[in-house]
Amino acid sequence: MSETKYSVIMTTCASDEQAARIATALVEQKLAACVQASHITSTYRWKGAVETEPEVRLSIKARAADYEAIAALIAAMHSYENPQVLAIPIVAGAPAYLDWIEAETRRSLQAGS
Repeated sequence: MSETKYSVIMTTCASDEQAARIATALVEQKLAACVQASHITSTYRWKGAVETEPEVRLSIKARAADYEAIAALIAAMHSYENPQVLAIPIVAGAPAYLDWIEAETRRSLQAGS
């Protein structure tokens, strides 16, 4: 995806329950080392109307190379017609923290991969 090895991938969810399901799936599948959830209020234009809604923002710490798999998982589990999925490259970080992301997202090679 990019020259950086790690990214923070952002998405928003309509509820705590949806956010928890997505976060758990990402960590269980080792697509994310950590997912942080924050309550926010979003104001946006959708289908010609200005909307303001509470949302839960997920900040997903992951390998940049896993963006497509993360985006696919979010799309499959999300209730929104057009969910936000943005990758923000991590250009620098504490070496021990980046090593931790590496270790927590390491997956065994699947047969035939």
